[in-house]
Order: sequence, then structure tokens, then C-alpha cells
Amino acid sequence: MASLTLVQAINLALIQEMEADDRVLILGEDVGKNGGVFRVTEGLHERFGAKRVVDTPLAESGIMGSAIGLAMGGLRPIPEIQFEGFMGPAYDQLTNHAARYRSRSRGSITIPMTVRVPVGGGIHAPELHSDSPEAIYAHTPGLKVVMPSSPYDAKGLLISAIRDPDPVVFFEPKRIYRSFREEVPEDEYTVPIGKAKIVEEGSDLTVVTWGASTVQCIEAMDSLPEDLSVELIDLRTIYPWDEETVVESVNKTGRCVIVHEAPKTAGFGAEVATVIQERCFLKLQAPVQRVAGFDTVMPYYKLELEYLPDAARIGKGILECAAY
Repeated sequence: MASLTLVQAINLALIQEMEADDRVLILGEDVGKNGGVFRVTEGLHERFGAKRVVDTPLAESGIMGSAIGLAMGGLRPIPEIQFEGFMGPAYDQLTNHAARYRSRSRGSITIPMTVRVPVGGGIHAPELHSDSPEAIYAHTPGLKVVMPSSPYDAKGLLISAIRDPDPVVFFEPKRIYRSFREEVPEDEYTVPIGKAKIVEEGSDLTVVTWGASTVQCIEAMDSLPEDLSVELIDLRTIYPWDEETVVESVNKTGRCVIVHEAPKTAGFGAEVATVIQERCFLKLQAPVQRVAGFDTVMPYYKLELEYLPDAARIGKGILECAAY
């Protein structure tokens, strides 16, 4: 076991998959000699060469289109979009082409491509660098959407994504890139896409979250009354998401709070809440609550942390739901 940050765990997964499969290659802005803006791909250019770790022009549509072509040709490309706000220029290629080729070709062409994207706020970045657009891509049939919250999960989920026969959008919460370490096996392993993790078991109330918000939920739970037993579920995969684990938990507890960074309106929490209403209605003892980002553009540095759901706001939501 090695004690790794999330960045190091992702880097290790990339190294091991590139060593195991010469079809795997990386392309994106500054991913080569510079090792990426967050140094996630540091050392890979020297290790695997310029043909497998490719510095591209600043053209997200071109990066995505090239990766699709490489995947159609039998390779397993890993395009990096430097920040989630830059996904816009690549949106057409990703949603109208990568996501549809299996259906369009009646299964004869698949796109085994993993799109790595740093996501979320909390690092005092400028505009277009701090959004959480996971709901947009979860709404696109043909795409899988993954967002880990820990180094262990990041490595295992990334390996699963790279080996998947279809396109996976792999969102990396940059706020926790280096915020803590975790024991991570040095050998290869996988974490299944579509399976949630019960971070902490409880009996009185269920909290459902994903990405960096998982860390804030753990912090919030530490300050709750000792007699309040909260079950924390990290979805890990936004689509396909693990309905069964969530439904089983809410049927047990009768209460649920959903936490995410993205704006509240039409955030993925709304989908989770709807499924809970459909499948747990007779067990619910309180309305499902959402603690989320506000319906505004992510503010600049001074107010950024006011926008993100913190431990205090999450704890307040939990207590209100528990007292209903």
C-alpha cells in the first residue's frame, strides 16, 4: 500500500494502464512536457514518449474529435479537457458523435474513450474554471459519468473507465486533488462503474452525495448530535447511478438529504430525489431535502466558498430534515 493523494492515484492508474495496454494514449493541452496544469500527467511524456502523451493545440473540439477517431480506429484514447468550463467547444463532438456511435452503427462501432476533466470550485480559479456540469452529461444517452471522492476510488474507477468499451466522462474534483492522502494498493484493481459506496452506516437519515462534497458531508456529520445516526452514501458514478443502494437506505431511514456543488435547479440531485419519491414514498417521514450550489454563476474568490455547500450548511439541512 502507498499513501497517495488523488492526483497521485490518477497518475498511477494512467501509468499502469499505459504499461499494460499499448492502445492507451493521452492527448490534451499541456499534458505532455508540462505534465498538465495540475501535474496529473507528470512524468508520462518522458516515460511513454510523444506519440502516446500528445500535446495538442488549444482546441477542445479538435481534441475530442481526434480522440473519437482514434477510438474508432481501435485505440483507447484519454483526452483531457483542461477545465470543465472548456467542455463547451467539445460538446458537439462528445454528445452528437461519441455518445451515439454504438447506436448509430448498431453496435458495430464503439468508442472506448475516457474524457478526463478537472471539475468543481474551491480553488479560487477564474471564470469558466469552477463549474459542476455533471447533470448535463448524465442527461446524454450513451455516456457514462464518473466522479470519485477519494484516491482509492479514483484509481479503481479510472482503470474501469479506461477498460470500458464506451465513452466515459471522468470528472476529477480539483478541490481535493491534494487535500488528503489515502492508502491505495500499488497493484492494479478496479472499482465498478455504477456502484455506490456506503461511507458510513446509519439508521435515522440518509445523505447522498458525490465528488468533493463527500468530504464536506463527513465534516458535517462529525458535528451532529451523537444520538443522530446518519448513513452517508457516495454515488461515485453519476450515470448509471446506483438506485438500489440509495432506495434500500432511504427505505430503512425514512429521510434523505442530497448534497452537491452544482446549482440546485435541475442538478442531478433532482433526479435522485424523484427516484426516492417514486420508490420510497410510503416509507418517507420527511420531504427529501437538497443542499446545493445556488442558481447563479460561480462567484469570484471572495464569495466562492459562500457558494459551495459547506459543513455548516449541510449540517443545518440534516438537522432540519431530522426534525421534520
